[in-house]
Amino acid sequence: MQLQEWLRSLCSHAGLKGSEAEELWSLLPSLSTSSLLGLGALASLTVYWLLTRPQPVRPPCDLQAQSVAVGGDPSCRRSALLKDDNLLEFYYDDIRTVYEMFQRGLRISGDGPCLGYRKPGQPYEWISYSEVAQQAQWMGSGMIAKGCQQFVGVYSPNRPEWVISEMACYTYSMALVPLYDTLGTEAMVHILNLAEMSLVVCDREERAALLLECKEKGMTPKVSCLVLFNDFSQAFGERAKKCEVDVLYREFLFCCAGHGNNFLFIYPGKPKGAMITHGNIASNTSSVIKILEVCLHFHLLDVSISYLPLAHMFERMIQVLTMYCYGARVGFFQGDVSLLMDDIKTLKPTLFPVVPRILNRIYDKILGSVTSPLQGALLHYAVGRKQAELCRGIVRNNSLWDKLVFKKIQASLGGNLRFALTASAPISCTVLSFLRATMGCMICEGYGQTECTGGCTFSLIGDSSTGHVGAPLPCAMVKVVDIPDMNYFAKNGEGEICIRGPSVFKGYLKDPERTAEALDSDGWLHTGDVGQWLPNGTLRIIDRKKHIFKLCQGEYVAPEKIENVYMRSVPVLQVFVHGDSLQSYVVGIVVPDREVFVEWAKERAFVGSYQELCHNPDVKNAVLEDMRAVGKEAGLKSFEQVKELYLHPEMFSIANGLLTPTLKSRRADIRRVFQEQLANIEIKMAE
Repeated sequence: MQLQEWLRSLCSHAGLKGSEAEELWSLLPSLSTSSLLGLGALASLTVYWLLTRPQPVRPPCDLQAQSVAVGGDPSCRRSALLKDDNLLEFYYDDIRTVYEMFQRGLRISGDGPCLGYRKPGQPYEWISYSEVAQQAQWMGSGMIAKGCQQFVGVYSPNRPEWVISEMACYTYSMALVPLYDTLGTEAMVHILNLAEMSLVVCDREERAALLLECKEKGMTPKVSCLVLFNDFSQAFGERAKKCEVDVLYREFLFCCAGHGNNFLFIYPGKPKGAMITHGNIASNTSSVIKILEVCLHFHLLDVSISYLPLAHMFERMIQVLTMYCYGARVGFFQGDVSLLMDDIKTLKPTLFPVVPRILNRIYDKILGSVTSPLQGALLHYAVGRKQAELCRGIVRNNSLWDKLVFKKIQASLGGNLRFALTASAPISCTVLSFLRATMGCMICEGYGQTECTGGCTFSLIGDSSTGHVGAPLPCAMVKVVDIPDMNYFAKNGEGEICIRGPSVFKGYLKDPERTAEALDSDGWLHTGDVGQWLPNGTLRIIDRKKHIFKLCQGEYVAPEKIENVYMRSVPVLQVFVHGDSLQSYVVGIVVPDREVFVEWAKERAFVGSYQELCHNPDVKNAVLEDMRAVGKEAGLKSFEQVKELYLHPEMFSIANGLLTPTLKSRRADIRRVFQEQLANIEIKMAE
């Protein structure tokens, strides 16, 4: 009976009907017992295969038409997930503020774990949703008691108290103003005075001392209260008392509670306050939820790792706010990037917000672990097989190749990853495609900036293609406009990227001039980035309007595009491309990758320590040759290729002021620090 049912099913799948099926039935009585047993075994194996074969991910829309022209204008587009040109503001009608998002997480979590932290060598400890809500209420009431009315500063690296301070602000209708080390004293003073802040929350005495010094010098007259997460010395308390500043260790009076709809703002780049409303955040979060709802449902067991700066919208939007909305967990790293991988192994996150620099390091480390031609051949064959599955929409971590080749890689990231999102800078197509195969999880790429609440485009689940940043989010219309000087025209689907919708900010605080530069009269945010619409409705970032410079022969150069190409050179960890209108060429400052540089040089008959190799002119020329080969392969024009470079042994970092908190190059500071080396290169080139 089971055999007959299997044969009927097989005939149906094969398209056999009528006489063809009858002919197959007529064979059954003539078969021997052993043949029937064989067919029965085959039937069982077929059923098992049908039940266990990997199922492709169902994308939320046609991947060949991911966006729709608005008003018949192909240069202006919106998400294909929308039924019409009305943009998405709220996914849940009862969630319109960050406060309400967190309250939803509190309800559905059943008072589950919310914020996690760990001590060296120890497992994660967790603070529950109800504890976070209670501590936020106590802290917020204390802020009100100390006279806070609107703006509260937070000057601290990522830790649970940062989020508790944020929720305290929202509970009592106050706005959060993140501060961070790389702003510098002058910018910090400007922000404190611009927002007229009286209270700043700090993690420890050393940071509070910087603020107190500004108060002592009369630079921040409004600051009257510092709140510390960690204990402080008696001497510091007495010093603060002399300049009439209260210092408290999270000890607040209780007052009545409430919540509101006020805005918060982030300070991107130069000191200007981008005013971000709760409505901005709700629309952006809602759009991410809508894109992922088809095949990636967030739930209580999800956990993410918090290590990217909370002072920037990428970390807070994609990870923290989305996770809290679903009652999920967020574990914080120990504050030391060198311990990040250990934190990830211990936490076992399911969600991984990441920037290209870190993905590049993972990629380089995987390739650097290959010790023989056979191992390399097996790795690349396995990657090819997994990439073939990705092209069919199959995303998994339990294939034969995962078990044989990629298990160790996935275990190094905790072994539980379901989803990773990369943003803040372009990522190489080669790296993205490779890691989608090896990490065994969905990896999407997004694009945006602070002024549009973090994101405006997002690649879709199920789309394995690379070389683009996805289609517009449901909360945003995106268009390209002409840049005649750079020969980009909207009629060709190319131009400066502009954004409009409920996720676009309200302007810069008390700065109408800069607001007018960013927002035009029709409400379009001008990003300064150059994009190109692709046939499938996705956006590709092709250039940068903000940091371009012109060479003496009239050619425009986008240094960040060139840097992203050179990052694929094996010995290169970091690179800075420089040029000006007085020269016909570009040059570079290169930081070699310490983990592979010595071995790479040894393969080319150069011997020495890392420092010695950096000062060896022959090694420098070998690096230059490798970079130029990579550049040629990537299609760089001759004037875009670096003509000379300087090898620097110390990494650009947040600590030395050469990277922003989102790990982007601080271009003006790098030029200043290396002005002597750049001048020497110029002299050499003139000889």
